[in-house]
Amino acid sequence: MKNKAQWLSLVVIILIIGGLFISSSMTYHQQTSVPFLKRYLANQPFYDSLSKIKFVYADKEKSIAAVGYFKLVEFFIRKFAHFSIFGLLGIATFLFLKNEVKHVALSPWLAWFTVTGWAGFDEFHEMLTSGRTPLVQDVILDSSGAFCGILLTIIILFIYSRLSKKH
Repeated sequence: MKNKAQWLSLVVIILIIGGLFISSSMTYHQQTSVPFLKRYLANQPFYDSLSKIKFVYADKEKSIAAVGYFKLVEFFIRKFAHFSIFGLLGIATFLFLKNEVKHVALSPWLAWFTVTGWAGFDEFHEMLTSGRTPLVQDVILDSSGAFCGILLTIIILFIYSRLSKKH
């Protein structure tokens, strides 16, 4: 490892993977946020807007009519968390690998494949946990989050390098 940023990236990777492992070890009932949402969103903000949303995810309808207001809000929070956490994991993995991989152009792909593999393992771990539903769609969502995080990091690094050369 060449610098402090790589060490920091490694620490972030370990913390995220540890958190994901703990999270996927818990049942849905242990980690549901519905009671919290019922308490703090009792007046159901944005109900009218959310009531217009209806789509299918993993062969199940997602709408207020099908799952209720609080479970729909929880669904969006959970999926945003999946996308964001795996985005951050993708960023950290890419930043860790970019100075380690001989061919720099391979590092974002290697990071993405690594994080996608972890997403698959995370869903497999959920399969072993009672009361959890492993979904291929979640692996796709997690992988997309990693891809977006890595792409955003590449764009920022590119812009930063261009601006640094001007000064």
